[in-house]
Amino acid sequence: MHSIVTYISQQLTQRGQQLAVAESCTGGYLSKVCTDMPGSSQWFDRGYITYSNQAKIDMLGVDAETIGEFGAVSQETVTAMAEGVLRQCRAHWSMAISGVAGPGGGSLINSVGCVWFGWGQKNGVITTHKQHFSGDRDEVRMQAVEFALLELKRLIAV
Repeated sequence: MHSIVTYISQQLTQRGQQLAVAESCTGGYLSKVCTDMPGSSQWFDRGYITYSNQAKIDMLGVDAETIGEFGAVSQETVTAMAEGVLRQCRAHWSMAISGVAGPGGGSLINSVGCVWFGWGQKNGVITTHKQHFSGDRDEVRMQAVEFALLELKRLIAV
């Protein structure tokens, strides 16, 4: 993942842009990976760990009705999370992750390993994607972080 983060950091630094993230199932792992790199304060603004539904509401302004109707692990919720991050800070890019890392907590709609992602841009464009990962809790979380970063790399390159 180091090479992915290196690319992202170089691109954002060259553009004078910053990234902020909102994490649920990854519990800060995405922020950790980003800030492991020396000099990350040049391009990484902040991370919100919004593990509970109430944290999503309080910290990011996600509507309780959105979570109630669609669930915390949904396209609608990660969209609202990505938008909320951008409302709360001056970052140009946001990433949001919400999923079921396991081993429990899965449902018929969202099985263990189901993760929704949202990537936001200050210009209002939000991209979302649902992905299923296999493995234990740590493996699901690690794969989710890597997937989020790879997709951000792709979006930045466009």
